[in-house]
Amino acid sequence: MKTILNVIWLVLCGFWMFLGYLLAGVLLCITIIGIPFGLAAFRIGVYALWPFGQTVVERRDAGAPSCIGNVLWLILAGWWLALGHVLTGIALCITIIGIPLGLANFKLIPVSLLPLGKEIVPSDQPFAAR
Repeated sequence: MKTILNVIWLVLCGFWMFLGYLLAGVLLCITIIGIPFGLAAFRIGVYALWPFGQTVVERRDAGAPSCIGNVLWLILAGWWLALGHVLTGIALCITIIGIPLGLANFKLIPVSLLPLGKEIVPSDQPFAAR
């Protein structure tokens, strides 16, 4: 079932959201200071490309630098990407078939707003990464 949802997701909105994250990552990687933010954008972009079967967990070893980085991310790129997820989520929820895809878009909003200090793992092993 998750493969079917991933393929439908990829066609309807996953590829376009991936391109948004790719653009944000390239723009953020222009400076040396922005490289960690760009890498986070690429990581979340791959998650946005194929989200079903994966989940986001908090990293317990992330400290104050990730908190400060999240504030910078929110200002620079996070709210734009979250807005994209809100708009595509609403558009997908118009049809009954698109409701699971819209809910997946809403699931991506918190990680698009504050990505640092989080890890993307398979959903059948959310605690195996620790």
